[in-house]
Parts: sequence; C-alpha cells; structure tokens
Amino acid sequence: MAETIPASAETTPLSTRHERVGWYFYDWANSAFYTTVITVFLGPYLTSIAKSAAGCASDDPCRGGRISLLGVDIAPGSLFPYMVSLSVFLTVFVLPLVGAVADRSAHKKEMLALFAYLGSAATIGLLFLTGDRYLLGAALLVVANITYGASIVVYYSFLPQIAGPEERDSVSSIGWAIGYIGGGLLLAINVAAVLFKDSLGLDTGEVARYSMVSAGIWWAAFTTIPLIRLRNRPPVAGPAQGPVLLDGFRQLWHTLRSLKAYPLTLFFLIAYLVYNDGIQTVISLSAVYGTEELKLSDDVLVPTILMVQFLAFAGALGMGALAKRIGAWKTILVSLVLWTVVLAIAFRLPANEEIPFVLLGGGIGIVLGGSQALSRSLFSQLIPKGKEAEYFGLYEISDKGTSWLGPLLFGLAYGMTESYRVAIISLLAFFVIGFVLLLMVPIRRAIVAAGNVPPERL
Repeated sequence: MAETIPASAETTPLSTRHERVGWYFYDWANSAFYTTVITVFLGPYLTSIAKSAAGCASDDPCRGGRISLLGVDIAPGSLFPYMVSLSVFLTVFVLPLVGAVADRSAHKKEMLALFAYLGSAATIGLLFLTGDRYLLGAALLVVANITYGASIVVYYSFLPQIAGPEERDSVSSIGWAIGYIGGGLLLAINVAAVLFKDSLGLDTGEVARYSMVSAGIWWAAFTTIPLIRLRNRPPVAGPAQGPVLLDGFRQLWHTLRSLKAYPLTLFFLIAYLVYNDGIQTVISLSAVYGTEELKLSDDVLVPTILMVQFLAFAGALGMGALAKRIGAWKTILVSLVLWTVVLAIAFRLPANEEIPFVLLGGGIGIVLGGSQALSRSLFSQLIPKGKEAEYFGLYEISDKGTSWLGPLLFGLAYGMTESYRVAIISLLAFFVIGFVLLLMVPIRRAIVAAGNVPPERL
C-alpha cells in the first residue's frame, strides 16, 4: 500500500495505477444503473404500470386517464419524469451535506459502500414492481436515485486526490469512457434478452423487470473493486470538530456562505446545472419519447441505446483528445452547440421510422461522453483545496441521473399538451441558456481565484 500522505501536504496526493484503475471501476459499476434502469427500462415500464392503474392498455395514449400521487391526480405519462424530478429535488438537500461530511471523514470508502449498496438494493427491489404497484416503483426510484447521487459525490471527491491538475481531463475521460463500456456491456446482455424473449418464455414486462434487477446486482458486485483498490486518506479539510454529522451541517452552512468568495466558481456551477440538466433529461426520457411518441418497439429502441453507449465511449476519448488541443472549456461549448442540433432533429423525427432514430442515436453518442467528462474535470480545477467532496455535492445536484428542472419542465409540458414533441422541444432552453452562461465564465481567472494553477490549455 502506498504511503499515506499527510493532510497538511501542499500538493495534491498522487496515486498508483492500481488505485486509478480501482477508481475507474466505480464508473463501470454505477453506469449499469444509469443505462439499464434510468435510460432504457424504468421509464417505459413504470409508465405502463401507471397506465394499468389508470385502467388504460399499454398501447393506449391514455388521454384523460389519471392516477393519484400524494393526493394529486396526474397523467400516467408524467409519473416517471415527476418522480425523477422529486428525487433530485430531495438530493438538493442531501448531497451537499454528504459532501461536507465526506470532507471531514477519513472513511470515504465506507461511505461509498453504504450509498452504493443501498442504491443497488433498491434497484433489486424493482423485481416486485408488478401489476398496478406504481407507488412502489415511484418509492424505489426515489431511494435508488438519491443514494446513487450520494455515492457519486463521494466517488468524485477522490478525483483531485488521485490526479494532478494536468492529468484530470485524461483521468476523468478514461473513467467516463470505461463507464460507458460497463453500462453498455450489461445492456448488450439485456438486449439479447429482449430480442430472444420468446425463446426464453418471457414477455416484455418480465424482460424489463429482470434487466433492472440485473443492473442492481451488477452495481453491487463491481463496487467491490474500488472498495478494495482505493485507499482512505486523512481528510484534507481537517478532522471533524465534534460528531461528524453535526460538523457536516456546520460545514455545509460555511460552504454555502463561502461561495460568495468564489463567484466565478459559483457562476460556472450555475452554467453547468443549467446545461447538464438538459443533457440528463434528454438521456433519461429518450426511451419514453421513443416508445410513446415515435411508436418504436423495444427491438429497435434498446439496441439503439446500446449503440449510444459504445459510441459515447469513443466520444469521451475523442473529446478528451480535442480538449488537449483547444482546451476543455472550448470543447464543452462545441458540444453544447451539437446538443442543440440533436434536440432540434429529435423534435422533427417521424413516427414509426427506425433509421432516423438510429442515426440520431449515433449523434447523441458522439457528444454525450465528452461533454460530461470534461465538465467534471474542469469543475475540479475550480474547487478550493480541502473542499472537494462538499463542492462536488453541489455539482452532483445536476449530474448523471440527478437532473430535476428538465424532467419537471418535460412533465409539465406533457401534462398541459399531452404531446411529447412539445415536451422535448421545451428543453432547448437549457442548452441555449447554459451555453451563454458558460461562455461568460473566464475559466483561467476562475481557476486562479480558487487557489489552483491552471493547465496550459483551457
């Protein structure tokens, strides 16, 4: 085991290749949940469960049908986006606290294990989502998404400790790319189950359920690799002053107050929260859009999303290479322009046409990985030393699977118009506003203001 570096060290602790590979594998582990559950199966499956509860057939648009959620009548098609939005609204309060506690704890690995295994257990619990139990599905989605986000906060907080400023774009991009391979590999297995469901004696609903359960098992199993290879370090922010949870609340308050001392970091964070909310909403609701609006079957939808995963692997590495030439900031701006084009094309896609949807999926795959991986590494440059986890707690409010404004807008747009096309085009606002906000951030000055040394290229 490498020698422990004192908390008072002035430089970011370096890591071995063995430890970095362990860190990469949490992307491999958790991407199964995001890809198989959030992106592909849970949206359409939970919508079909909600339709059943409303007395509608699965292939019925169910216009006028309603279900009750916390005493409020809603359209069945709005349940999934509303629950994603609710789960992330709750994480707004949970994740920054998790980050503050992690920065005061010398047991980050144990925190990672706690949240990862709770999330995987909730995912495995989807095995019991049958009949008209839409409330069970809603509850498990909320638990899984919150604990998923909490585990990501702890995971991200390792990045500044295992890679120096010049290495983070590369390390982050490799981790993200490996995540797409891991998520894509499990999805490939589930695609085979979809295509051969008749031979297996399963119907579409059973394949969806078992696929989601497999993601929970995958998540739990591969989490053991980072738990073995990562090492705990003394907290850079110093030990907790009293009970760690109480100190976490205290530190969270100080973090929120201290943000005014780093206005450029705050401005970047706001820009990221806006544009990434749009990205995450497009990803998480693409399966619902393809099924309900474009009338595509799982035989087309699931293989297309699988293709996106493997193209995203190449996209993450390709945009990482582009960032070395023109800088991460400019590369992200380019990706946001491409996302705007993708969304406009999605609005115009014809129903019952497979090839245009597949081609659009290819475009999404190319820009998907790079925009997220580079945002993560760029933000790590804007964090004052010793505050990595708590700042990533704020960052994770709109990271993978944890956007909430986008799903809320999507759900409201659909609820008012009962048109998924109107709902999808409403998301253009996130990309346009996010681009403008990011363009206004002087990145090099922001990095220096946070007390870090900027890389040669930005």
